[in-house]
Amino acid sequence: MTPKTDPEHYALPSIILHWLMLLLLVAVYAAIELREFWPKGTITREAFKTWHFMLGLSVFALVWLRIAARLIWAPPATVNEPAWRNAIAGATHAALYVLMIAMPVAGWLVLSAEGEAIPFFGIELPPLVAANGALAERVEKLHELGGTIGYWLIGLHAAASLFHHYILRDRMLARMRPSQI
Repeated sequence: MTPKTDPEHYALPSIILHWLMLLLLVAVYAAIELREFWPKGTITREAFKTWHFMLGLSVFALVWLRIAARLIWAPPATVNEPAWRNAIAGATHAALYVLMIAMPVAGWLVLSAEGEAIPFFGIELPPLVAANGALAERVEKLHELGGTIGYWLIGLHAAASLFHHYILRDRMLARMRPSQI
């Protein structure tokens, strides 16, 4: 059964996946930032790290559903935009998708190279590589850089949405809410 589509809005599965991904990303970032409030080695700090790992891997799983939804249900037609804004939007979206794939893989690689368990909601995933401290250190630095880039990309995406809603007063942001609302 194909959901009813509205040419002015994204399909409902795409909308749900978009907002679910936002919640997951907020939780991933919150978990890794909140761990800093507890001393190293404490149970609470380790729990936040474990939640960061598991939620990050959930992002990896969910991004593939988002890509499938994008292929099944075409997005609504673009708002009348200058080519340069469409190019920036396209590049930002592509970069966000790359990060939603690369960051969880990098985190999985770090844990693997550190010889750590890769927890995922009660199961342990297999390592991607053998223990290798030098590799773990290099990938961890890239992972941290990706996290910083992610903050900026998510902020840019949100700022652009608010710019469209409050300054341009077009329907760009409204397209990402269910049409029944």
